[in-house]
Amino acid sequence: MAIDLKTLSPKELQSLIANAEAHMQEAKVTQIQEVRRKIDTLLHNAGLTLADVYPTRGGKASKAGKRSVVAPKYRNPEDASQTWSGRGKRPLWVVAALKRRGVTLDNLLIDGASKRKAPAKKAAKKATRRKVKRR
Repeated sequence: MAIDLKTLSPKELQSLIANAEAHMQEAKVTQIQEVRRKIDTLLHNAGLTLADVYPTRGGKASKAGKRSVVAPKYRNPEDASQTWSGRGKRPLWVVAALKRRGVTLDNLLIDGASKRKAPAKKAAKKATRRKVKRR
């Protein structure tokens, strides 16, 4: 059944669009239910659970809560128990140490820790003009 859209009024077109959107929503819900039923059947026949197939999605352990531990990079020379990884906000002891004359972050490095990287400077581009031969 073909509908000639050119003959419909704006009100009839709006009604047609609303009806089509409702049917689209129903079709999507039906499709999702059908796919879920197929997946459940496959998992049941294989003797598996969704957590077995997708451990981070269906399982108890979520990757969002996990964070890796970073080794300390800096140590307070006055109190060896105070360390800092170099990530996040600077601890108060780092701020106080840097206010002292001649103290830099490199002075606070733990032996074996790599020196901090200097900020990368953008290579200065020279403006060059092309010589164009004119005839």
